[in-house]
Amino acid sequence: MIRPDRKSEILDQLRSAVIHGDVRKTEKAAKEAVESGVDPLEAIEQGLSVGIREVGDKFQKLELYLPDMILAAEAMTAGIAVLEMQLPKESRYKPKGSILIATVAGDIHDIGKNIVIALLKANGFRVTDMGKEVPSREIVAQAESSKPHIIGLSAMLSTTMVAQQEVVMMLKDMKIREKYKVIVGGAPVTEDWAKQIGGDAYGKDANDAVVKVHQLTQQHAAG
Repeated sequence: MIRPDRKSEILDQLRSAVIHGDVRKTEKAAKEAVESGVDPLEAIEQGLSVGIREVGDKFQKLELYLPDMILAAEAMTAGIAVLEMQLPKESRYKPKGSILIATVAGDIHDIGKNIVIALLKANGFRVTDMGKEVPSREIVAQAESSKPHIIGLSAMLSTTMVAQQEVVMMLKDMKIREKYKVIVGGAPVTEDWAKQIGGDAYGKDANDAVVKVHQLTQQHAAG
C-alpha cells in the first residue's frame, strides 16, 4: 500500500503538471501514480481535475491566458489517457457531457470559440472541435457520427449568422432536432436571434457559454 505522503506527492505532481501545461510531465506523473498504486480515479479527481480547475479560475481572473488554458487542457487529456487504461470499463472517467463545436461556414474567426473550448475542457466536458469555416452539412454529419449532447455554433460576422440557422433547419428537416441541444454565440449573435432560429441557448461570452452548457447537459440528461 502506498504511503499517504507519497500519494500526496504524486497527486500534487499531477496537479502541478496540468497547471504548467506540461504534457510530458503529466504523463510521467500519471505513470508513477499507476506504478505506485494510487487509485486511477482518485489520481484523476484529486490530481488532474484539481489542477485544471485552478487553471480555469486563474483564467477567469485574467491571471492566465488562452494558450495557458489550451496547454493545460491538453496535459489533462494526456494524463487521463494514461490513467483511464487502468480503470474497469464501468468505472471509466466520465466527462460531465459532450459538445461538438464549430465556427460556421464562411467564418474564419476562431479565437472566441477556442476560449470557450478551453473553459469547457477545464470544467470537465468532452469537446470535439471541428475548427472554422465548417459547412453546415458537415456539422450535422459529425453530430450523427459522434453523438454529442450539445452542438455549439460560433459566428463572428453578421453575414455568417445565417449558417447557425441553417444547421438548426437541417436538424429539423432530418427529424433529428430533438436529439441535440444547440447553443449559439459570437459577437453579432443575440438572445433574440437564438430564439428566432430555434436554438436552445445563447452564450453571451465564454463564461456564460460554460454555464449554459452545464444547464443544457442537465436538460439533456433529464430527457
